[in-house]
Amino acid sequence: MSPRRNRPKGPKSAEDDRPGRYGGWQSSVDWQGDEWSVRHVAGASAQGKSYRCPGCDQLIPDGVPHVVAWPAHAGVDDRRHWHKSCWNARDRRTTRVQRSRNAPRF
Repeated sequence: MSPRRNRPKGPKSAEDDRPGRYGGWQSSVDWQGDEWSVRHVAGASAQGKSYRCPGCDQLIPDGVPHVVAWPAHAGVDDRRHWHKSCWNARDRRTTRVQRSRNAPRF
């Protein structure tokens, strides 16, 4: 006998975006004159999908703890997934990303 599924099968709702859903904690930070919502995602909750970090332009593989940040006035489409170290160094990063010759361009 297969285990019982306790998750609803219906469409996603606003409840799916609650702060504790991803196993981390959420805060707000003032950066570049805007209020940003920052959510720390635990590694166990980051399963099934990889993301590209806007700070270093490298992939964040699934299962790696990271930070999700977005402007507080924006919606869920403006969320960006950062490495924790890249988010902490966001003020020291240049606007131009330097890639090696063999780095992917996507």
